Amino acid sequence: MSQRRVLVVDDEATICEAVAARLRAEGFDVVTASDGPVAVAVCEASSPDVLVLDVMLPGFDGLEVCRRVQTSRPVPVLMLTARADETDMLIGLGVGADDYLSKPFSMRVLVARVHALLRRADRAHETVPAEPAGLAVGDLEVDLVERRVRRGADEIHLTRTEFDLLAYFASRPRAAIARESLLAEVWGWGDGAGSRTVDSHVKALRRKLGGDLIRTVHGVGYALDVQR
Repeated sequence: MSQRRVLVVDDEATICEAVAARLRAEGFDVVTASDGPVAVAVCEASSPDVLVLDVMLPGFDGLEVCRRVQTSRPVPVLMLTARADETDMLIGLGVGADDYLSKPFSMRVLVARVHALLRRADRAHETVPAEPAGLAVGDLEVDLVERRVRRGADEIHLTRTEFDLLAYFASRPRAAIARESLLAEVWGWGDGAGSRTVDSHVKALRRKLGGDLIRTVHGVGYALDVQR
């Protein structure tokens, strides 16, 4: 496999250089940018496999960068934020971010998240077996080949991560699934950390699909609980 390219975008030079150096040490080809307009231009010119993107940027912010990038050529995005406000996280997920890390963060965790995003992107491009081509639970239909979702007569537009999470739920309807299992199977994280990531994505799914679909199983995680 050819060397994978990561675009790192952060206006704090120290952080940008440190992240770039660590990723290069891990074998990645790394390009950098320090503001919103340059980030979009570099992304278009270099076609990165993953984008590590700070939220707060000059020019325009990381949310706008993410929105523009996903419109032209979808790419896995790991957002970096100095704010722990869940509203900001939900907005980021809504414009196409796949994951986020709060500053300060561990370089080891960042590298692990980048690898996980690449594995998930690779899986999404693998040939889907003929059976099953889709999943149906109640009035919910999940097309695994075209990666499309319908509820009743309405088509629901989901981000890559939202789709993967919903497909995992739909493959195990009504089963209580632990957050740790979701992190391992959907995100590819082996350490069980990051339950807020699951919670934020579930909240985003509920906003798009309706609050009756995903039931909270207290002390465990969640279950897809569609009525027949």
